[in-house]
Amino acid sequence: MKAIKETNFNFPKQSSFYKGKVRDVYTIDHRLMAMVVTDRISAFDVVLPEAIPFKGQVLNQIGAKFLKATADIVQNWVIAVPDEMVTIGRICEPFKVEMVIRGYLAGHAWREYSAGKRSVCGVALPDGLKENDKLPHPIITPTTKASVGHDEDISREDILAKGIVSIVDYDQLEKYTYALYKRGAEMAAERGLILVDTKYEFGKSGDEIYLIDEIHTPDSSRYFYAEGYEARQAENTPQKQLSKEFVRKWLIENGFQGKDGQVVPKMTPEIIASISERYIELYEQITGDQFVKNEQDDILNRIEKNVLGSLDTLLSN
Repeated sequence: MKAIKETNFNFPKQSSFYKGKVRDVYTIDHRLMAMVVTDRISAFDVVLPEAIPFKGQVLNQIGAKFLKATADIVQNWVIAVPDEMVTIGRICEPFKVEMVIRGYLAGHAWREYSAGKRSVCGVALPDGLKENDKLPHPIITPTTKASVGHDEDISREDILAKGIVSIVDYDQLEKYTYALYKRGAEMAAERGLILVDTKYEFGKSGDEIYLIDEIHTPDSSRYFYAEGYEARQAENTPQKQLSKEFVRKWLIENGFQGKDGQVVPKMTPEIIASISERYIELYEQITGDQFVKNEQDDILNRIEKNVLGSLDTLLSN
């Protein structure tokens, strides 16, 4: 199995390049953005040393499907998907917050709650909750969008007080976030899954707000299997889930949480293959489609050829 860890393309009219944690972003003619979703994987804001075969294809294809399925709620940045691992879209100025929404007490929110906190990002939580319990209603727990290092929890009040987002825009972001989560949860339920929590990123082009980046993927979301959820909660047993949380748990069990001095555990071929299989499993579960592995030998040449063909059309318009 081959995996793409990095790219180094030079496209026509390329004006800049940005390497994110898992995405390589090429700006074209100062007006288009070609986002290559590589097979890099990150956890605890650290890019792990080994890439995961087919992970980029999984993320890009799930993101494309759900962006299309939510375009009636909010317009999004996508213009074309020329390759399984690439999306081309309009350039937006990102809001400096990520809109995290939670329907269940899991992951980071549970870790905060179990440490005794009864408020996450300024949102009060009742006593007596267990890990993975359904919350009384979905809550928005935003984070700052850090260019380097860890994203940080922030409250609505602080976002507005610091002028990070205007109140008019933030109110709209909240409305979009609730509506997108509702749609995502409905689509997950149709596939026998629970959308536990997820995050959305938004940006502006002119005066218009757009949904940007990926949505409802295992990198941005947590899913439980609906069947057996209630029984597992009653028995206080772990939920069966499809998300990147299993990677985080593996790292924690092996002494790594991204803190200074900690070393990423060895990623054996067996571990890499198992992570790849879990990503493919989520793709098939959440989309209902069979995952078709594109196993061409030269993935980079394939990507370049497909992007060039799309750019030729887009730049001539």
